[in-house]
Amino acid sequence: MSRQTTSVGSSCLDLWREKNDRLVRQAEVAQNSGLTLRRQHLAQDALEGLRGLLHSLQGLPAAIPVLPLELTVTCNFIILRASLAQGFTEDQAQDIQRSLERVLETQEQWGPRLEQGLRELWDSVLRASCLLPELLSALHRLAGLQAALWLSADRLGDLALLLETLNGSQSGASKDLLLLLKTWSPPAEELDAPLTLQDAQGLKDVLLTAFAYRQGLQELITGNPDKALSSLHEAASGLCPRPVLVQVYTALGSCHRKMGNPQRALLYLVAALKEGSAWGPPLLEASRLYQQLGDTTAELESLELLVEALNVPCSSKAPQFLIEVELLLPPPDLASPLHCGTQSQTKHILASRCLQTGRAGDAAEHYLDLLALLLDSSEPRFSPPPSPPGPCMPEVFLEAAVALIQAGRAQDALTLCEELLSRTSSLLPKMSRLWEDARKGTKELPYCPLWVSATHLLQGQAWVQLGAQKVAISEFSRCLELLFRATPEEKEKGAAFNCEQGCKSDVALQQLRAAALISRGLEWVASGQDTKALQDFLLSVQMCPGNRDTYFHLLQTLKRLDRRDEASALWWRLEAQTKGPHEDAMWSLPLYLESYLSWIRPSDRDALLEEFRTSLPKSCDL
Repeated sequence: MSRQTTSVGSSCLDLWREKNDRLVRQAEVAQNSGLTLRRQHLAQDALEGLRGLLHSLQGLPAAIPVLPLELTVTCNFIILRASLAQGFTEDQAQDIQRSLERVLETQEQWGPRLEQGLRELWDSVLRASCLLPELLSALHRLAGLQAALWLSADRLGDLALLLETLNGSQSGASKDLLLLLKTWSPPAEELDAPLTLQDAQGLKDVLLTAFAYRQGLQELITGNPDKALSSLHEAASGLCPRPVLVQVYTALGSCHRKMGNPQRALLYLVAALKEGSAWGPPLLEASRLYQQLGDTTAELESLELLVEALNVPCSSKAPQFLIEVELLLPPPDLASPLHCGTQSQTKHILASRCLQTGRAGDAAEHYLDLLALLLDSSEPRFSPPPSPPGPCMPEVFLEAAVALIQAGRAQDALTLCEELLSRTSSLLPKMSRLWEDARKGTKELPYCPLWVSATHLLQGQAWVQLGAQKVAISEFSRCLELLFRATPEEKEKGAAFNCEQGCKSDVALQQLRAAALISRGLEWVASGQDTKALQDFLLSVQMCPGNRDTYFHLLQTLKRLDRRDEASALWWRLEAQTKGPHEDAMWSLPLYLESYLSWIRPSDRDALLEEFRTSLPKSCDL
């Protein structure tokens, strides 16, 4: 009777094994199928078959002769399920836990066990594995899947302890995960073992590449390019799919750029471009490299190519039914040098760089294309400028208007400003309240007063370009009226201004006031009304003492009015300021305001200072 039972058990085991092997072959056929629907159907059918087979095996009491097959089916099921879903879930962790508990059920000497976590279960199972050599290969394969799950979940401490146990090392002997992965030596698969979708050695190679890349990228993001190099070289030399290799080469290029090795950086970026069709990251990094080298033409060409590349749908190959490196990589990080953003964000970088490098005509066209792209996609929401990768919609409007004015297209700039005002007109009655909220940092839209006022400032400059002096002065006055009306005359005593956003708003506000006062003062000068210009320049000095351009305009006006004593006193003050630190240097201004301030900066400042330096003794003698 016993012999008959054994024969029946052996016959069932053979049938189960044949079913496993057939389902693995079916998954491989699905992988090689060129038809998407057929591929998906065959793979899903294989997954359901493995699920049913695993359910049958686990419906029986755990037995050592059956466990190697049961663990193999578990691994195949997890691999196929994770690859189809392109990620791990809690269900896979539960599948692994159930398998470990089944192994321990066969070991009476371990006795009844309280509920354990996965890490404790692995400790118990791997300690028991010395008594179960027939399970060793399957357990290492299951451990590889556990390592993949923990790596994707960033549970590196648990992963290190698991690898230490697999390697037979003492706890705490080494926390270098890369070294632990290299040291791990899975046993060779037996020739007559059940078929597997992926063996332990294959999982190890994937884990090694994925972790090396993750570690290298993290070091690069945190500002340690020298430390990142070794990990990235390790990733490049391993089992690295071409899409990942593109990213690795790009990261290596970024490391060498930051370390001051532009030629080596360029070699890696060229290699990245040759490896595949994912050209976005290497082109963006190339633009940074050329900017660092001062090659503006090459920088802008790289950005133009990047905009085109992002417009082409990325043709990615269907994932294999395996645990692949891509499955274990972290989600895109905005701080990563490999994050190239959307087409509109890249278009903005291109437009702003054209504006910053004096290519106003190109900048204007790029900004108009960008606005068309943004306005076609969805209704923009007016909100504070976020952190990189770009500004909010109103600032894009203002930058575009600056580019149009700089390109000599004043009428187009006026049209754009009118469009922006029409979109913000509903906010005008709330300006005072908005500015109060902005200073306290408690509400959204803290930049709204700046946007509306800046729009009138740019309209004034556009009218200057068109020769309509009275209209220009009116626009500058409107800008100032809004700024002074929106801002409380007296700051509350003891008010807290720790918020960086509030400080930046204050600095931008001061510079915007200065710009409006200087612009109106220059129009008074042009119309021969130096006394009115003097009032605006004096007020500008009071409102924004950190803006040195105001002092130069005031100095020139005092000189024209022959007020020598006041001019001399101002010259000494300006000399002292020139030697001291710039009051607002720590705060960056919006690009539209930086560009505008450059327009009203006196071109002959050095000559003016030198003239006063030589004439001052004569003035003193008088």
